[in-house]
Amino acid sequence: MNLPNGVTGFHSSIDNKPNEIDEKQFKDICFNLVRKNQGRILDIDESNLATNFLKVKVNICNREMYVLLNAYYPFLAFASTVEFQHLNFIDDPVLSKVFMPFYKVLSKEELNEPLDIRKSKGKVSLENKNKLNSSELEQILYWQPKKVGEVIFNFWD
Repeated sequence: MNLPNGVTGFHSSIDNKPNEIDEKQFKDICFNLVRKNQGRILDIDESNLATNFLKVKVNICNREMYVLLNAYYPFLAFASTVEFQHLNFIDDPVLSKVFMPFYKVLSKEELNEPLDIRKSKGKVSLENKNKLNSSELEQILYWQPKKVGEVIFNFWD
């Protein structure tokens, strides 16, 4: 997984600030796709103040889960647990297939890829493929995420 510039929500200048995802469109897509698959929306988290992602709790086939969308890139994931600094990513083949025309659905394997963070002489570098900016690397050093999914879907303020 190549982590693009701005995926964390942090940027070093106004020039490299990423675009934000259309939240209304995401909600509309969720409602439509979940209903078509005999599911229901249980909750929509509208207060993503300390996160860089949108979160919708759904029930599909008597199974509760979360649909997560990065606020800056069309990266979508599914999780069984979403708590501060703890995300349990899951795969859902049925929902993945229906969301794929709209978003890049990330697999549990991609999201659980370990981060290879190196510190040398007061500087941090990330050995995983990335185009992250210096502000994002500083946040990684501070928050110390362990996996790629914790960078793409974070609780950093």
